[in-house]
Amino acid sequence: MQNKRSGPARRTAALRIRLQDLNRFQLAEEMTQVDTAEIVRELDTEIARLTSARKILSGSDVAAQPKRQPKRAVTTKAPKAKRVSRLSAAGRKKLSELMKKRWAERRKKAGSKAK
Repeated sequence: MQNKRSGPARRTAALRIRLQDLNRFQLAEEMTQVDTAEIVRELDTEIARLTSARKILSGSDVAAQPKRQPKRAVTTKAPKAKRVSRLSAAGRKKLSELMKKRWAERRKKAGSKAK
């Protein structure tokens, strides 16, 4: 005799199956997290073991922490010196006259176009 479910009973059974699948997924995820935590713990113990072995072999009582270099002193940059002009006074005057002449020519052209 087959037990066929209909309507709501079928949906309920399908939901139970989906919930079981979700639970399996969560369990797998939790196992992964546990495995990761276990691996990290094992690595820490291995590091501690190797550090103590290194200490014994080197024959020193230096702490397990590596030596840190002292911080560098903060240096301030020297203020920039004023720029030195590369033009002589005569050169600046000549350049000024040339630019004034150029601007006067532009004003003439602009005035003739406007009329």
